[in-house]
Amino acid sequence: MAHPSQLGFQDAASPVMEELLHFHDHALMIVFLISTLVLYIILAMVTTKLTNKYILDSQEIEIIWTILPAIILILIALPSLRILYLMDEINNPLLTIKAVGHQWYWSYEYTDYEDLGFDSYMIPTQDLTPGQFRLLEADHRMVIPVESPIRVLVSADDVLHSWAVPALGVKMDAVPGRLNQTAFIASRPGVFYGQCSEICGANHSFMPIVVEAVPLQHFEIWSSRLVEDA
Repeated sequence: MAHPSQLGFQDAASPVMEELLHFHDHALMIVFLISTLVLYIILAMVTTKLTNKYILDSQEIEIIWTILPAIILILIALPSLRILYLMDEINNPLLTIKAVGHQWYWSYEYTDYEDLGFDSYMIPTQDLTPGQFRLLEADHRMVIPVESPIRVLVSADDVLHSWAVPALGVKMDAVPGRLNQTAFIASRPGVFYGQCSEICGANHSFMPIVVEAVPLQHFEIWSSRLVEDA
């Protein structure tokens, strides 16, 4: 959950998000070192009284400023590609959920069950109870078992939407007529909030996503109760 005046990312709640945070720190350190070097060179050029007007070329300098950026790009690209393939990998998901974006709510269908699905609307401000978050609470949460591979099939019924939950490291476009998929593993129990991340009309800001990760036994009780009530 984000906090007021927070500058960094939310606490990771999935292995992929942990990898993304490590990669962010890795890339930020490289940027910091480059910025420090450039600032030092600028200050040295401004403050020094020594100049050499007769250097027309330098083979050594040209080799350095060609090889050094290539090495830096490789140091960024290799971990980036690893995470890219890790995010795209889906192996034997325990559960498959279809999330469909509408103007302006989400509908969820648990495809492993015969009749388990519901619509998820934002709870209006006047209906919130103490402790609930404005513009983030939904009347029905997407409940998943913790520490289990979950596949989410994402689509839209009308216009472009985007299903995003920052703490889980998940963001997938919902395109009408197209079925995209993403996967994640919730590494700890909790309630994780997200929002539609694609401008989709007047009420774009009012279609939150709430994912609740619970132990497998609690998930089985919840799903059985929902199927019985259907």
